[in-house]
Amino acid sequence: MNLIELQNRLKGAIRAAAAELFEIEIDQLVTEVPPRTELGDLAFPVAFELAKQIKKKGGEKRAPRSIAEALKPGLEEIEEVARVEVAGAGYLNIFFDRAKLISELQSKPEAHQDASTEPRKLMVEHTSINPNKAAHIGHVRNAVLGDTFVRILHAAGNAVEVQNYIDNTGVQVADVVVGFMHIEKMDLDAIKSLDSSLSADVPFDYYCWNLYTRVGAFYREGGIGGEPNPERLKLRIEVLHAIEAGNNPTAELADYVATRNVQQILNTMERLGIRYDLLARESEILHLHFWERAFELMKERGVIHFQTEGRTRGCWVMPFESHTGTDEHESDKIIVRSNGTVTYTGKDIAYQLWKLGHLGLDFYYQPFRTYDDGHATWATTSEPNAKAPPGVLRPDFGGGAIVYNVIDSRQSYPQEIVRKGVAAVVPELGEEASVHLSYEMVALSPAACEQLGIGLSDEDRKRPYIEMSGRKGLGVKADDLISRLETDALAEVQTRHPELAAAEMSETAHAIATGALRYFLLKFTRNSVIAFDFKEALSFEGETGPYCQYAAVRANSIFRKLDEQAVSTRSSSDGVGPGPLAEAATLIRDRKQDLANILDGESGNEIWSLLMLAGRLEEANAQAAASAEPAFLAKYTFNLARAFNLFYHRHRIIAEEDATKRAVLIAVADYTREQLTAALLRLGITVPERM
Repeated sequence: MNLIELQNRLKGAIRAAAAELFEIEIDQLVTEVPPRTELGDLAFPVAFELAKQIKKKGGEKRAPRSIAEALKPGLEEIEEVARVEVAGAGYLNIFFDRAKLISELQSKPEAHQDASTEPRKLMVEHTSINPNKAAHIGHVRNAVLGDTFVRILHAAGNAVEVQNYIDNTGVQVADVVVGFMHIEKMDLDAIKSLDSSLSADVPFDYYCWNLYTRVGAFYREGGIGGEPNPERLKLRIEVLHAIEAGNNPTAELADYVATRNVQQILNTMERLGIRYDLLARESEILHLHFWERAFELMKERGVIHFQTEGRTRGCWVMPFESHTGTDEHESDKIIVRSNGTVTYTGKDIAYQLWKLGHLGLDFYYQPFRTYDDGHATWATTSEPNAKAPPGVLRPDFGGGAIVYNVIDSRQSYPQEIVRKGVAAVVPELGEEASVHLSYEMVALSPAACEQLGIGLSDEDRKRPYIEMSGRKGLGVKADDLISRLETDALAEVQTRHPELAAAEMSETAHAIATGALRYFLLKFTRNSVIAFDFKEALSFEGETGPYCQYAAVRANSIFRKLDEQAVSTRSSSDGVGPGPLAEAATLIRDRKQDLANILDGESGNEIWSLLMLAGRLEEANAQAAASAEPAFLAKYTFNLARAFNLFYHRHRIIAEEDATKRAVLIAVADYTREQLTAALLRLGITVPERM
């Protein structure tokens, strides 16, 4: 049963009728779901828009209700439609043939793909953590949003390339290098020796986390009035220049530090089921002269101008008139500073041009990590002779039609500069090719801080949430957060299922913990500030990941019992009969009139409502993809789980004595569990066997 396909046929009938009856071509057709199933399965308010169009053309004035009556016969010709009613001032309410549609449940639904569009590659860049220390909870929101959006795009039939930008030459990496060289007094060999001796409790990225905090205090020592010590800040500049130049001991040390942190970060993300196709490193953008190429293109096409006076004197600036011009954002327009160094915005424009296939240069590539299932994550390199292992085929990277950059909302203005800059260099791309998926910060509830051992003042305990600060050392490492969730989930599993083996307990606890974390980060729209709370996230009640997982687990348990019942029945009769699903399918196919009676009335409406909601997965997925808002799919998943739980409590599927009704309940439950499981997987959430 594919509701999107049926919906498209209905739209086609309306378009054909509008063209024939009123000589009007309809581009956009709005569909609505009536608030109650007895009012219909689908509603079209198209008559109201047609009334305006007819009047605009100078035709005879027509009431929307009259127009709807004229459109009605074309819709009634579609075989899956039982009847069409004109409601209110002119709504077209569609009632589906319930018996016919439910009999089609054996045809498994497929993700909807728009055959009218040519195949194209979409690119999503997410995570993009500075490789100077361990990932924290804010990074996890970025990664979960990006990964879920990738899954949504895949489900909608798109080819998607997943990138993780590695800023291995930036200030944050330079600061940790300063820490190793000037606080710890270590060279590269000493760092490698340290790395090999670290315990599992304090891995390399944790060590760098603590060192990064110490560097902030190191810079302030000897400063006046709380300002950093300028002599010590020179160390940062020296290290930055050495890293950017490459081929020197400092650059080698920095590369080791950044690479080890990236390896640890990938380990963290793997715990959440998050992977990448390409790690694009900033060092190659510099060493392969991507920026120089972009700079020439921008100058050739008049996108940037050299300033000879004012505060930006000596800089190359991109002066868009539509920008606010406020002091706060003035520096974001600077592409090249007066000292000749390129800004982050400039490098981002070069990288974006490459991603969209319009730079005219390419990286070299080498495998970075291969997972057990064969998935390979590649990394850029400046080494021309880099080769893949025998039998490993390198994908073609870059050349996307649309690039989605998952970056927090504080970077909205620089992202606007990038979008406008790229469109100015390559006008045929337009600004629509560069999409900023912004999101707000993640904080912690005071209760969560207490659970994680973060000391709070009495004043802090009264706040709705506590903000994190990496430089101040106030933050929550992602691995610590996941581990704490797993510990709490394990305690719940041990209470509910003490008979389980330790390995199965741990596996179940991991599924619950990651499901709780992912759902909590996804259920809020991207523009919402989140205050993470352990108790709220792990609750088995309310709008949570565990609640949705439990509904799917409950559905699966029904079919385990049905299978056990069928086996027992066959054993006692010494026969081989059909399984419960096959038996239900046969009854549904052969008893159409009984189906109609069962699906009628209040009880039938309730069963039908669940079936219709389950059938709208692809619609919810399409909405999430079009709006770049995974929260829409998360909300749909919760509503489906809640509807199934209500269905479960009101209908005793296994004990139902009416064979036809039992078959209907089995078919609807099976279809719903498949759709619910699919929706959860698109959110990156797995369903454990027991909860």
